[in-house]
This record gives sequence, structure tokens and C-alpha cells, in this order.
Amino acid sequence: MLQLMHIRNFAIIDEVSVEFGAGMNVLTGETGAGKSILIDALGLVLGQRATTSVIRTGAERTDISAEFSLSGNDAARDWLAEQSLDEEQTCHVRRVISRDGRSRGFINGTPVPMQSLRTLGEHLVGIHGQHEHQTLQNGQTQRDLLDARGGLSTQRANVAARFDQWREADSALQALRDAQGQREDRLEFLSFQLRELEALDLSEDEVSSLEPERLRLANSGRLAQGSIAALDALYDDDAANAQSLLATAIREVTALDEYDHAAMAPVSALLTEAEVNIAEAAEQLRRYNAGLEADPARQEFLESRLATIEGLARKHRVEANALPAHIDTLRAERDALANADEQLDALSHREQAARNALGKAARTLSKARTKAARAFADEVTNGMQTLGMPGGVFEVNVTELAEAVPARHGNDKIAFTVSANPGQALQALASVASGGELSRISLAIQVAAGRKDQLPSMIFDEVDSGVGGGVAEIVGQQMRALADSCQVLAVTHLPQVASQAHHHHKVSKMTDGKSTRTTITTLSADARVEEIARMLGGVDITDLSRKHAREMLVDEQKTG
Repeated sequence: MLQLMHIRNFAIIDEVSVEFGAGMNVLTGETGAGKSILIDALGLVLGQRATTSVIRTGAERTDISAEFSLSGNDAARDWLAEQSLDEEQTCHVRRVISRDGRSRGFINGTPVPMQSLRTLGEHLVGIHGQHEHQTLQNGQTQRDLLDARGGLSTQRANVAARFDQWREADSALQALRDAQGQREDRLEFLSFQLRELEALDLSEDEVSSLEPERLRLANSGRLAQGSIAALDALYDDDAANAQSLLATAIREVTALDEYDHAAMAPVSALLTEAEVNIAEAAEQLRRYNAGLEADPARQEFLESRLATIEGLARKHRVEANALPAHIDTLRAERDALANADEQLDALSHREQAARNALGKAARTLSKARTKAARAFADEVTNGMQTLGMPGGVFEVNVTELAEAVPARHGNDKIAFTVSANPGQALQALASVASGGELSRISLAIQVAAGRKDQLPSMIFDEVDSGVGGGVAEIVGQQMRALADSCQVLAVTHLPQVASQAHHHHKVSKMTDGKSTRTTITTLSADARVEEIARMLGGVDITDLSRKHAREMLVDEQKTG
């Protein structure tokens, strides 16, 4: 559950810290004080999109952090462990948004992408807003809500996997069918290319072996001239050569040996070794020079052969030494086209099998949805009865579509229908005229979904808008009952709801004429009386409103 939030330089908040407890927590305050700002901040720290407009005027960055207890939350702990982000029973989440547009997220001090914050958030809190009844009118939202309420994630994931398999098989089949139209032309072109390349009779390593030979023959004159010059320098030049100079050095060192044998012996050995190496090098140069001769015919052949190879390589847009592999590729394509009929049959069978598997998975999901729809409808209908809509009925219609191939989410159209009053025909949520009725129906749906979500924290942002009187008291009781199984955080303007809370936080807006800031205060018992009285009686708080507030809180304590 959410234990602590620290917010700095967010909207009209300069810096606040607020602690939350188990059970039901409420946030109240004057209209415009910024009660929903805290919910917005919680959404941001859990990865929602943000712009620099959220940064408080005059500040360089917004910094929001939250601390969650993971006690009993196996899903969150398992996910954190998979990401190597686990830290025992507490999770620290942080989001920093800078004026230059950068946005950074952290989990237990480790930088993470926004998607990681969002994924973690799905294991920590469920946020329901005051305008949720508008999104509830969307068919996709209704389908997602039914699947979540029915615990159908496994069946739906199976349909999605089967859909992906079918789409892959269908794409391969369509690609082959498209290629069939150009098959003969392509086969003829490939055959022509292969005849030309195969006539070359190119061996695997031919290019790599011919290139050095061509280089050698093309430079035979330079090789002969250079090898003779090197031989002269080493041995054959009568005027001065390395061998004669080395022999002189050996004689001199040998003469010195009798005076300092320890120093001269190593030098003598090195000079003797050098003399042997010079003799060997000179002999190899003589043999090389003797065998070196120009071969114009061979050189002409090499130039012609390599020019042909390089020309074909340019034509096929590959490197010359890659031509053998390119030939293999063309042969494989030719063989595939030649055997296209067999491949087409195989792919057709594969596509049909994938389609059948998808259809079977979609029918299984549809049956599960129909079963879940009945239970969900009964629970929401019961919720409507307690929310001041006696005789109201909620139904979830699951219609299996006659599509040849189901979609990735299945083959069902999901529609929430409602009758707000006895005798009134069922109609779509969008047709419910009363905003108050929509809010109450939305709350009933959200409470029913919240019980199934099994999330440790449920957030309600003024979902009680449009209700009052005895119904408002029932709304508060519903939220308090929900708080028996999870932490509830509610932003409300109704004293009947606020009086049901275990923990009460007041949001206040203060200004000095130059700047405005929001503060959040956790109320004591006496302060709660004053706040409930304000909510009951407006700006002028009377003794009567205080008495009424105490009675409401006493009733809450008795029921608590």
C-alpha cells in the first residue's frame, strides 16, 4: 500500500510530505485548493505522460517520490525480483521532470524507463477518476474491464498469441501468392543469371588465389630489379657489401677476445649468427631471381579472367569474392520457385490450422466472458441498489461476431447496458441522461472491479460527484467496506464520505498576493470535526454544524 508521498515544485505545491495509513484515507478541501493534484502527482510518479507545464513557476524541476509497502503484494515483489530491483518489503519510486524536457524515473534508486514505472504501477494502485464514466462508454474499455473483472488474462493472452501465429502464417501465404503472379518471369530471369554465372565455372577460393598472382606478374620487373639490388648489398658488390663488412667486424672482435673474453664472446656469437643469416638470405635471393621471369601470356589470362569476374560482380552488385555465395542464393531462390506449389500447399495448411486454433481460443474466451458477464452484472446491479437506484439493472452483453477471423482481443462485442429506474428499458451507458446516475453507476462498476483487482491500493478521485444525501452516505460506506480488503484513497467534497474515513487529510491553498502554494495536513480528531462542519455548513461554521459533524464521526466510530 501507499505509505508516503513527497512532492516538490509540482503545479502550485512548493513542497509537501504526506503519510497514508491502512484502511480508508480521504482528501478534502475548498474548491480549487488542489485536492486532485496529489492524485495527478501519484500518476506521474507511476509513469504517466508529463510536460514541463507541471513544474512550479520559478522552479527548474519537479521531484515526486512515493514509498509503498509490499507486504502481501507477491505480484509486485516478483516483478521487482525479475528486474533485479527488489528491496525487501518496501519499494521507493521517484520521478524527476526537468525544465529542459528531460524526464527520469527511479525504482529503489535505480534509473529505469517510464514503461517500468507504468508496469510497476499496475501492481500497486488502481486509479479511478471523476470522469471515468466517460471512458466507461468506450467499447474497448468495457471489454478490458470485463476481462480484468473475470480474471480472463490467461485466455485473452492465448487468443493474442494464436492471432499472432495466424497473422504470421497468413502474411507468408499472401507473400507467396503475390510472388506466384510473377513466378514464370522471375524463374526465367533467374535461369538466365545462373547460366551466365555457372558458365564462369568459378571455384570457391579462385578470386583470393588469382589476385596475388596477378599482382606478382604485373610487377615482375620491379621484383627482379629489387632482388638483384638486395643481393648486391648483401654479398655480390665487390666494392662494399654487408658480408665483407661483417667479416671485418668479426676479425676485430676476435682479436679483442683475448683481452676481454667475457665482453667480446657474446658479441662474437651474434656476429657469427648474423654472417650465417646473411649468407642464407643471399642464397634465397639468388634462387628467387633465377626463377623469376615474365609470363605475358599468363598475365594476360589473369587480367582477362579477373576482369570478367569483377564485371559480373558489379552487375550483380556484390563483391567479387562473394560471387560463389551469391550463386548459391540464386539457386536456392530458383529451387524455391520451382517448388512453389508444394510450399503453397504447406503454407495454406499452416494458415488454416492457425486460423482454426485462433477460432477455438476465441470461442473459449467468449464462453468465459459470458460467464464472467453474469457475475459482474449481478454485482454491479446490487451496487446500484445500495446507491439510491432501487430497481436499477445492469447487464453486460457479450455478442460473438460473425467474423471469419477473430481479432487479437477475440471475436466479441462487449456492451454495458443499464436501466436506471424500474420499468425503464435497458440502454447503453451513453444514453443515461442524468450525470448523477452516471456517476453512481460508474462508482458501482468501479467498486465491483476494485474488489476483483486485488490491488493493495484503490484511488477514487471525486467519483462521488453528482450524488448527495443518503446516497452519499452509502457511497462512503461502500468505500469503507472496500477498505477492509485494500487501502482506499478518496478525494471527496462530501462530508458523508469524509466522515467514514480512517485517516483524514486536508488540502489548503495559501497565497501572499505574489505566489500561491498548496499544503496538505493530516487532521487530528478536533480538526476533523471542524473540517466536516465546514463541508456541511460552508464558510460560516456554526455550533449546529459542529454538533452534526461530531454525530457523523461518532456514528462512523460506532460502525468502524
